Amino acid sequence: MIQIGPHQLGSRVVLAPMAGISDRPFRRLCRQFGAALAATEMLSAHVQLTHPQGTGLRGIHRDEASPRVVQIAGADPQQMAACARLNVEQGAEIIDINMGCPVKKVLKQAAGSALLRDEPLVDAILKSVVQAVNVPVTLKIRTGWSPDMRNGTTIARIAEDAGIQALAVHGRTRACMFNGDAEYDTIAAIKASIRIPLFANGDISTADKALKVLEHTGADGVMIGRGARGRPWLFRDIDHFLHTGVLPQPLPLSMIHKLVIQHVQELHHFYGAEHGLGFVRKHVAWYLEPYAGAVEFRRSFNALDSAAAQLDNLHVFFGGLLQTETAA
Repeated sequence: MIQIGPHQLGSRVVLAPMAGISDRPFRRLCRQFGAALAATEMLSAHVQLTHPQGTGLRGIHRDEASPRVVQIAGADPQQMAACARLNVEQGAEIIDINMGCPVKKVLKQAAGSALLRDEPLVDAILKSVVQAVNVPVTLKIRTGWSPDMRNGTTIARIAEDAGIQALAVHGRTRACMFNGDAEYDTIAAIKASIRIPLFANGDISTADKALKVLEHTGADGVMIGRGARGRPWLFRDIDHFLHTGVLPQPLPLSMIHKLVIQHVQELHHFYGAEHGLGFVRKHVAWYLEPYAGAVEFRRSFNALDSAAAQLDNLHVFFGGLLQTETAA
């Protein structure tokens, strides 16, 4: 089992923080299906400290299963330390530091993966945060800034020496964004250079791929991001496969119907009936992607302007799928 400070994880599979996706309803769903950790969406240290209302619903983790993980990002060591303390006061049990986000608005603040170009600043930030809180601090990085600057191994050693207690590594550099295929040789080299737990991340969307990545890298666990969109049961599938070597029975369509409705209702409740409509649309698109008629359904679904209409239309869509399944 993987140990992070006082927390022994129940599986080797965790959810990656994803902006606009891994909100509280999605995190809770993934935890129900066996994700051992589910961090909040990335919170800007600057925004949280200077405009607390600016973090909105992103940082809400009340009533979530332990251990509660909050991910923070920033480029100022003192500011990051203050942000970490604030989140621990609000109930965070693990602080995760983002040094992997590749998007431009984060890089403009010299945060996220931009920090990979400044190893002394990485060291200063990590030490400042670790010393500021009495809970474990973890770190998410990429393999480096660019293919010509894959310094992930150096960053990992800096992290371990600074007191970081677990590391997640996405198998692309910042320059690669999400293009091409993730590479795992660098993750394997990083794992060989440190003693703390490491989670391999990037392009893991099946249980078989998870096992292959673990075998190739020697990683302690895997971190699932985009592969879980519309398939939160992927955590169950991977965990079962790693323990038994066989996949569990697929979820019956009736259970997927129930799950989607539950998720949609929680999104409506969490964001409010009006604001939640947009969040529902994207999750529904991911859920329905495998099914015949999904493209046509989404065209009309995306025009709906009420929570009740969204639920009614989903019941009709799944009802049709279930009738077809029964007839077959």
